[in-house]
Amino acid sequence: MAAMTKLALITGANRGIGRSAALHLARDGVDIIATYRSHADEAASLVAEVEALGRRAVALPLDVARPAGFTLDAVLPHFERDTFDFLVNNAGFSRGGMIADVAEEDIDALVDVHFKGPLLLTQSLLPLLADGGSIVNLSTGLARFTSPQRAVYGSVKGAVEVLTRYLAAELGPRGITANVIAPGPVATDFSGGIIRDTPEFQEHLASLTPLGRVAVADDIGAAIANLLRPGNGWVTGQRIEVSGGIHV
Repeated sequence: MAAMTKLALITGANRGIGRSAALHLARDGVDIIATYRSHADEAASLVAEVEALGRRAVALPLDVARPAGFTLDAVLPHFERDTFDFLVNNAGFSRGGMIADVAEEDIDALVDVHFKGPLLLTQSLLPLLADGGSIVNLSTGLARFTSPQRAVYGSVKGAVEVLTRYLAAELGPRGITANVIAPGPVATDFSGGIIRDTPEFQEHLASLTPLGRVAVADDIGAAIANLLRPGNGWVTGQRIEVSGGIHV
């Protein structure tokens, strides 16, 4: 009997790291549920790319800060499944500010998008996550080292890392693994594309990195896909930094 095709749900999959992870997983034979908050055209083009790779895909709107009411009831039958295998909590944004003047609304927004929302989304999806499945949460190198105006963002991602260890402990009896991928600087649309669009900033960050450059989305998407391949089932509760060794 042929093995059942794996199914991944990736938040914020319309662009950047999420999109790269979706395409890498599709090349590995995984079907994709992609969520997006805006840019439905990008999500539709991702679905087309995944289908061109011979896999099935659906895109669903989701604001991860407000996951109440999000459901997979209408889409799981499309994949002939009543469960899914991989949850990748990728969606996010960054907002700066020194501790002395960071605004309360920015703190709330960062907590909602990076911690509270993904926690509630994961909670709601746990009954549908197959035993033996996997959760990958996205953190940041900024939870290990510091950078100006990123105190709240880095701190909230630190909370994500602690939460991931608790997920690993609580879900271990179901054979579900939970791990963190923590990117370093990545040249994407993230933070308004500041790294991608500022050559002198890229040069500075590259100078701090043993591999001598900043990352592109595929550096991180490939690592996510690799973690979800067969053979990594004994890895759980771990933080894997994918940063080119910055500030090693």
